[in-house]
Amino acid sequence: MRPYDLRCEYIVNPLGIDVKAPRFYWKLHAGLERGAMQGVRRIQVADNALFDPVYWDSGEEADGESAHVVYAGPELKARTRYWWRVQAWDARSFSDGWSEAAWFETGLMDEGWAAHWISAEKSGEDEICPALRREFAVNGAVRSARVYATAKGLYRLWLNGKPVGDWLFTPGWTVYRKRLQYQVYDVTELLRSGGNALGAMLGRGWYSGDIGWQEKPESGLPPRELLLELHIDYADGGEQVITTDSEWKAADSPLLYSAIYHGEQYDARLELPGWNEPGSPGGCWRDVSVAPEGGRGVVVAQDGLPVRRIEEIAPKAVLRTNDGETVLDMGQNMVGFVRFHVSGNAGDRVVLKHFEVLDKDNNVYFANLRRARQTVEYTLKSGGEEIFEPFFSFQGFQYVMIAEWPGEPDISMFTGVVVHSDMEQTGRFSTADGMINQLQHNIVWGQKGNFLDVPTDCPQRDERLGWTGDAQVFISTACFNYLAAPFYTKWLRDMAAEQTDEGGIPFVVPAAVTGDSSSAWGDAATVCPWTVYEYYGDTRLLEECYPMMKRWVGYIRAQGQDEYLWNTGFHFGDWLGLDAGGDSYVGATSRDLIATAFYALSARLVAQAAAILGHDDDAEEYGKLYKRVKRAFRDEFVTPNGRLACPTQTAQVLGLHFDLLNKPSRKRAANTLKELIDERKGHLSTGFVGTPYLCHALTDNGLHSEACALVMKKDYPSWLYPITKGATTMWEHWDCIKPDGSFWSPDMNSFNHYAYGSIGDWLYRNILGIAPDASRPGFQNVRVNPLPCGEFTEARGSFVSLYGEINVAWKLAEGRFELNLTVPVNATATVILPGASKRGVTEGGRPLGEAEGISDIARSDGGVAFTAGSGTYKFEYGYKG
Repeated sequence: MRPYDLRCEYIVNPLGIDVKAPRFYWKLHAGLERGAMQGVRRIQVADNALFDPVYWDSGEEADGESAHVVYAGPELKARTRYWWRVQAWDARSFSDGWSEAAWFETGLMDEGWAAHWISAEKSGEDEICPALRREFAVNGAVRSARVYATAKGLYRLWLNGKPVGDWLFTPGWTVYRKRLQYQVYDVTELLRSGGNALGAMLGRGWYSGDIGWQEKPESGLPPRELLLELHIDYADGGEQVITTDSEWKAADSPLLYSAIYHGEQYDARLELPGWNEPGSPGGCWRDVSVAPEGGRGVVVAQDGLPVRRIEEIAPKAVLRTNDGETVLDMGQNMVGFVRFHVSGNAGDRVVLKHFEVLDKDNNVYFANLRRARQTVEYTLKSGGEEIFEPFFSFQGFQYVMIAEWPGEPDISMFTGVVVHSDMEQTGRFSTADGMINQLQHNIVWGQKGNFLDVPTDCPQRDERLGWTGDAQVFISTACFNYLAAPFYTKWLRDMAAEQTDEGGIPFVVPAAVTGDSSSAWGDAATVCPWTVYEYYGDTRLLEECYPMMKRWVGYIRAQGQDEYLWNTGFHFGDWLGLDAGGDSYVGATSRDLIATAFYALSARLVAQAAAILGHDDDAEEYGKLYKRVKRAFRDEFVTPNGRLACPTQTAQVLGLHFDLLNKPSRKRAANTLKELIDERKGHLSTGFVGTPYLCHALTDNGLHSEACALVMKKDYPSWLYPITKGATTMWEHWDCIKPDGSFWSPDMNSFNHYAYGSIGDWLYRNILGIAPDASRPGFQNVRVNPLPCGEFTEARGSFVSLYGEINVAWKLAEGRFELNLTVPVNATATVILPGASKRGVTEGGRPLGEAEGISDIARSDGGVAFTAGSGTYKFEYGYKG
């Protein structure tokens, strides 16, 4: 038994954490043995790679856990690299020795900042992005060097002309008045003996730029300030610290304008030769302003994932529109920017305008961008080939109108750079149906495009905000597709920071626009922490979010005259539901019904969280509250004959999926749901609230074939309809492009909007057949239950949990069902084989009861259930579905 893939706080070798008791994770190899489980483990931590001496030794502990194992040694020192390794034994005391060593490095911890905030004095052109520089000397052999940096705005750093790190849009988007992240960079290899120079460029970004339709800064704090410390540790034990102070100088950069929504203007003729290198740079340099003490208490270590250039796309074609415009087609709706190579004369211009779709007349379509200009302007300096990509802006686009270009543009001159938070892909899923595979592709690309530091609704128009409703309905799918725990950890901390004194949760986090709390949106405060717990077993985050969860339920309870109903205030309802007709955005489902249903859900999740965390009194109190809200829901919204008073698909879905109905009413609601779908000739009418749970409600109530038929629909409205119109990401509306080729209202018409991608959760759980088990969270036990139906006759895919990779591949052909399954070491699977009998199943050619690693065989609804230990299996039987 040998540990591998060692991680600390979910990350491989994290640089700059301020966690006083970090958590360790590892996966395990155990050869071909089935049912292998860790029985004993030992961890060593040292401040040197030789582990001599050892800083902390856990000793051999009888512990089967290999995820979220908490450091319990002496207090960690600031700015220190610690090496760690682990040894694991199985139940028979077999071990393969120590793992390879991994490391983590602490940040500033509680050490505090020696640096001061600095800013550039205005030159009269407030939109110009300032450049800052500081020269210094290095005298001696350097052992290591680290930069600790943040900004009010966005920053880029250089050391001796070389970029510092590869992170983009630092320091990220947080609730700046309460939380401003700093980043840590290893710059040891960038230093040189003698003269050195640090350079920085600052942009407005989210901090003080044009964000949200209310057109005002999020924080109201002064824009574009830099806070930085460079710590140089010499081989002889000495230390040198360079900070932001009065020694820095400032100048106007060639970046004349930069905005998240609008793009950039860069004049290469104004470049400052050598500005970020030692020596005498060109340009007019002036003193910086040094802020008085204070304002550093809100600075915290980076707790989210870095945004990076993740991949590059070669354009598919250069097109000519009917209006004669030259347009670049990337072949994929993407988020990031275009890097281009250009040659020409000084003063020649490049102007690129980014957009998502061509209209039905094969012309550019900018209307859905609203105020967002998404335009990059570049002025050439001449003197050979020039290369440019934006600094502080990103675009959401598939097409680029080349409005100006010196000469004739060639496709080879352009590269699409895909940018998003650097999440590790953990889920993969495919079937025999190409359109379902394209749907999965669109879901994944919708997540890529909108998980850029915060979970935005859309990445192209003048919005791009962290809508809480979108994020909570999609979180389960998000956690299948990618390792999303660090991403949501950061965002949930901002949510807690934005919670009002009364316990309300804003519509968007960070709260770039104002608005009251709404059901389903504010319930992200309970749904998201619980879902992260389900997928990753993260009790620490659950505990951290628990006060926010309780306060949110307390906020709901205080609304209106009846403490068990939520029938007051503003609600988005079933946003974009189709059953209200006309131009209504909110659907026909009663907003009071939706609000009370989510009230019940949140009360139940708080009760469950309290039980997990050992808050027994709270578990009892909120358990009772859930039951009372459930009873009030029935009294208010269920008629005496057991029918939901609101005759919409979403009402039935919420009543069923949130378990708000008694048994007779459940059966009636399921039948009503089927009837409502039949009335629409097999189509859905749900919006943002009902859609995530629609297929679950059908499958879980004996209507799996109806759920499968719904997913396979290709005409409007359906998940596959956008694909027939060429979609490569999820749409905001079921008919962003109508059957006749016209567009939905340009005010709300995003072609990259991930909310309806929540169907991915149902595909993973019910078609591929992989689902978490909340009783053993983090996939320490995985539920495997594929459900073939109709055109779904095979599927294959995988999910990389904290314990290792779970693989499933199944096929139904000619009455025979075959399932190939891999369960990682230190985990188990509860397997349900559909349409199977106990005597008819073989594993590897042997009767199921004789197979190694299989236990607890029993009949189950519609098949056979059993437990499988770790290992690889092949099950076969005659299907009786």
